[in-house]
Amino acid sequence: MINTELLQSKSNITVEIIEYIPETLGVKTILKKSTGKFSVTTVNSGGMLTERTTSLDTYVMIIEGKADIVIDGESNLIVCGQSIVIPAHIPHFVKPNGRFKMILAVIKTDQ
Repeated sequence: MINTELLQSKSNITVEIIEYIPETLGVKTILKKSTGKFSVTTVNSGGMLTERTTSLDTYVMIIEGKADIVIDGESNLIVCGQSIVIPAHIPHFVKPNGRFKMILAVIKTDQ
């Protein structure tokens, strides 16, 4: 996984700020604070990302391609332009449906 930060005070075309990286995840951090993080991620492979449960609420928006977002066992096909909120403390994973790019916004909850 490659993680680089985005320059501040500079206009960007979100889908173009990160390119696909063969055989790995790419992450471009847009904003990182103690209360959460906003980033753009690329997934350039088949397979499945590991199921996890976090203490953070997560907003996912697909900005290129499509992916199955599985939340508590329920699969949600999210296509370009669509989004979904993954609640904190709920098991979830991403099942790629080809390569895709997504915006992730994670924030700490009060729980």
